[in-house]
Amino acid sequence: MDKKQIALGCVKQKFNCAQSTFSAFAEEVGIDQGTALKVASCFGGGMKCGEVCGAVTGVLMAIGMKYGSVTPDDYEKHQQAYIKGIQFIKQFKQQHGSILCKDLLGYDTSNPAEMAKVLEKGLHISVCAKAITDAIETAEDII
Repeated sequence: MDKKQIALGCVKQKFNCAQSTFSAFAEEVGIDQGTALKVASCFGGGMKCGEVCGAVTGVLMAIGMKYGSVTPDDYEKHQQAYIKGIQFIKQFKQQHGSILCKDLLGYDTSNPAEMAKVLEKGLHISVCAKAITDAIETAEDII
């Protein structure tokens, strides 16, 4: 199963966008899908504050897992992870105009009334699914 199918399967099961993107890369970054789902559980909906899109944070977690350093003096690994993260963010912004959930959805998910609009209009499916698949496509080129 390819990463987009894994992620969209997560969306259908009602996992958030961060869980969907991060868990799609779980095997590649050396963790099981259940761990990835747990780690990313608080990052959907821009951390439920409408801030950085969960599809973006999920991919950044995967980049960190793949290229990040576990020692403070490993400057080369720190730089590699940052460079790949910045490259991903720039490409995602080019595609979507923003990395902020509230900009992508047009509503602030931290406001219950606005979140109700997102759900009513199905934006959490249409907009988020597109952000997830685009994030994964972009990340596959980088990771």
